[in-house]
Amino acid sequence: MVSIQYNPVTSVIAEELREIVGERYVIFNDTEKLEPFSHDEIPGKGYRAMPEIVIRPRTAAEIAEIVKLANREMIPITPRGAGSGLSGGAVPIHGGIVISVDRMNSILEVDLKNMMIVVEPGVIANEINEHVKEHGLFYAGYPMSLETCFIGGNVAENAGGGKAVKYGVTSRYVLGLEIVTPTGEIVELGGKLVKDVTGYNMVQLMVGSEGTLGFFTKIILKLIPRPKYQVDLLCLFDSSESAINTVPRLMTGSGYIPTSIEFMDQASVKAACDYLNESIPYEKCGAMLLLSVDGMEEEQVIREYEAIGTLCRECGAQEVYVADNASTSERIWKIRRNIAEAYNLFYPRQSGEDIVVPPASIPEMVAEFRRLEQKYCVPIPCYGHAGDGNLHARISSDPNWTDEQWEEILPQILAEVYRKTAECGGRISGEHGIGHKRKKYMRTVVSEEYLNMLRVVKRGLDPNNIMNPGKIFDL
Repeated sequence: MVSIQYNPVTSVIAEELREIVGERYVIFNDTEKLEPFSHDEIPGKGYRAMPEIVIRPRTAAEIAEIVKLANREMIPITPRGAGSGLSGGAVPIHGGIVISVDRMNSILEVDLKNMMIVVEPGVIANEINEHVKEHGLFYAGYPMSLETCFIGGNVAENAGGGKAVKYGVTSRYVLGLEIVTPTGEIVELGGKLVKDVTGYNMVQLMVGSEGTLGFFTKIILKLIPRPKYQVDLLCLFDSSESAINTVPRLMTGSGYIPTSIEFMDQASVKAACDYLNESIPYEKCGAMLLLSVDGMEEEQVIREYEAIGTLCRECGAQEVYVADNASTSERIWKIRRNIAEAYNLFYPRQSGEDIVVPPASIPEMVAEFRRLEQKYCVPIPCYGHAGDGNLHARISSDPNWTDEQWEEILPQILAEVYRKTAECGGRISGEHGIGHKRKKYMRTVVSEEYLNMLRVVKRGLDPNNIMNPGKIFDL
């Protein structure tokens, strides 16, 4: 590991930063106002770190000046979107400067002829679809937290979501970027091009780079026609095993690809229902699948959801509830979207995991979580995007444990989870990112040669290691 000595943000440097963005948009020497920028949505305080100063620029030119200053003074920079991440990616673990994009929140262009939209990084993901709905278009790469997350953070993490089975994740829709490099240059990558092999694919290198290789200031996204019809199916199964074993059959046996295949075990559903004061018949089942079908023709959607519902019943579903209107669909999707919030409230000590395996290995991973529950006597509710192999598990502490017991046992559980993930040919994050929460486990699933390739790229683009240092891997 290379040790780099960073310098503090002095009052003189703070004044220089005020001259760049204006005094109103700088937070310095105010612990109360700085504190919200010390964490993301990871529960607990173990991954928090205070920034020395927070800057809220409005333009790429302002960010370029800040980055050049940071290089000159050897001060680390942490890009920050909405702070809704779950890996510590936006946490300034070396202090220094946090650059928030909340003021860079404009939709710059809707290009209907090319079916593309140009946005700034601080635009809330859901606003994109609200903006293009009237044109019969939509952006399909959005994640589950679409009402709170910023598009810049989605691109930085290559976020997924409930519709990834059919439509894919963020990277499929990012065609161009304007970035400020780690040395302060403003560079355009890609453009309004569906095909482009003019040199290395720098756009896709940046997507998922977690703010370590550049600062996004403009994003070009591909839009697609908005489906006119959607139906959701809530399928109740006796057990997690019967539900999750249905997933490979759905992908190969129905003849159709659902838009979404979401898995929720009973504990996850119960927690979300308690949190929302909602009542659905979860007591009668061990797990649920939430499936979506959409399309342009009503007859096609009906044909698909009937075939999928029939297959679920053949695989052991107790009940198949059909939600064919917006209010009913929102009711059941709201349960799925609020599982994480429920566990944040009910279990203050927990570790949210985000493993991804080949879709056919999902049943094996669910069985592993059940085994670990029994071995360590801890609840591990499990839910996630079963159709694309991405499972979320909330490893939760026994409420009677001390902090010391939790901190001793959690690493043992994680080591077993990640070992099994590697055995299944998986990785330790499907959409939440590595950040500094998971970086010590990278060697469990990738080789040292692979990590060295990442280090070469990082050193080449960020010679002073000031852009979000300490994330993903150590130099």
